[in-house]
Amino acid sequence: MKILVLGGTVFLGRAVARQALAAGHDVLCAARGESGEPVEGARFVRVDRDDPGGLAALQGEFDAVVDVARHPHHVRHAVAALAGRAGHYTLVSSASVYADVATPHQRSADAPLLPPDYEGDPRADAETYGRCKVACERLAAEGFGADRTFLLRAGLIVGPEDPTGRFDYWVRRAARGGEVLAPGTPGEAVQVIDVRDLAEWIIAAPANGLAGALDGIGAPMTRQEFHDGLAAGAGVTQSLTWVDQEFLAERGVAPWSGPRSLPVWLPLPEYAGFLSRDVSASIAAGLRTRPLAETVRDTLAAFRDAAHIDVNNGLGIDEEAELLRQWHAR
Repeated sequence: MKILVLGGTVFLGRAVARQALAAGHDVLCAARGESGEPVEGARFVRVDRDDPGGLAALQGEFDAVVDVARHPHHVRHAVAALAGRAGHYTLVSSASVYADVATPHQRSADAPLLPPDYEGDPRADAETYGRCKVACERLAAEGFGADRTFLLRAGLIVGPEDPTGRFDYWVRRAARGGEVLAPGTPGEAVQVIDVRDLAEWIIAAPANGLAGALDGIGAPMTRQEFHDGLAAGAGVTQSLTWVDQEFLAERGVAPWSGPRSLPVWLPLPEYAGFLSRDVSASIAAGLRTRPLAETVRDTLAAFRDAAHIDVNNGLGIDEEAELLRQWHAR
């Protein structure tokens, strides 16, 4: 296939390009080129997607287009430039499009969506980001045709080259071993997807005729299983100390990401549905996921210093130690 990746220089885009090349496809990446470099072997065209005519340099027809756009006007420009010469279009959307994040086990087929925002800035906040992604979905389906548009609502993507540092925090922490501050309770749900598994599904989508909306995330695991996979992948023995969310909140520990946070953790019950989606339809549609320990091993291998903790995302070593001291002394 001739595949156009709108992006292709960061994380998922790079994984798509890399795996498509390995499968023998002809890959063209189109991006500003300011966030990274395309993978070796992919052709590259520099484009400005803010410009309505910014995709004019992309000539010819494409069997498949993969787009990671979050700005609705980027999708609008892609429709104008490519709708008549693209066989299949995959929009990498987001689980942030869902309006109800509290109800567990929701399915993509019937979960309510946020209202679309066609003019907002997706960088403003999480809800605006979700609304903009809904707008992107609608523009894509209307412009490229619902029967050849795959709306892939990605969850938490992890693995080598992850720029967010969220999963990396736990991989680095697991590699240190010892007593680990684990937020919440062992039975809480966690969902992640290895970037390479998501890329493989995207590449297979045109041949399989995937269309409509499906969640791009692995099946839920318990938080205990999540930490077990971390320890197995890092090849360490660790002791988990489960700390309840009220204690953490009282001491200013943030959920999900950022400084003094515990990534991949969200308060319950208000976010009980965010990491517990029913992905049976995605698995039936060909999504395959590898064991978490494999993702951990490969992520760890990419680190230069496995003992280092990024204090800009997660807890610093001293912060965690002090919280554990306070927990035991309560």
